Amino acid sequence: MPLKTIGAGFGRTGTLSLKLALEQLGFGPCHHMVEVFGKNDHIVLWQNASEGKAVDWQAVFAGYASAVDWPVCYFWRELSQLYPESKILLTLRDPDEWYDSAVTTIFERMMHLSKDVTDPLGRMVRKLVVENTFGGDLSNRDNAIRIFKQHNQEVIDTIPADRLLVFEATQGWSPLCNFLGVPVPDTAYPKTNTAQQFQQRTRTLGP
Repeated sequence: MPLKTIGAGFGRTGTLSLKLALEQLGFGPCHHMVEVFGKNDHIVLWQNASEGKAVDWQAVFAGYASAVDWPVCYFWRELSQLYPESKILLTLRDPDEWYDSAVTTIFERMMHLSKDVTDPLGRMVRKLVVENTFGGDLSNRDNAIRIFKQHNQEVIDTIPADRLLVFEATQGWSPLCNFLGVPVPDTAYPKTNTAQQFQQRTRTLGP
């Protein structure tokens, strides 16, 4: 099935909550980085993509109706062109709050994973996020925030306004549902994967 919605926002901008929201609204299953863990054949496809090799995107997204978070957000240009009928969702967050959250959660985990050159997931993360996105240094706050802002502005400048929703999780259901043309649920907008929850889950995964 073709992707109906594509998330262009970086991780730690409410992407896991957005995944749950999209699935609740009928746009699931939704691809997210958590979908990649433990799937070596899937990781190889993303690794090939990170190295500029030809990728069968239909195989990557087989069975998915939407996709958010890394590694998807790195390929927002290609995917928005490949699926021209899709809606693009750009999740935002205050840049300083975003970095404070990322550096104690996903960045810490990414640096740990990427040290293991024998691990396909670690190699993919290092190439795609650590090197290709942030130039090899996740600890440089000013650089990371500059790249975060630049990425967001490029999405806004590139995607036509009628195809793009710039969205913050704190806004709740209304803007998302209005944009997608679906009713607003009578339940609270999902809120999950806080920094504390991420750290607790990571500890259970071990080194």
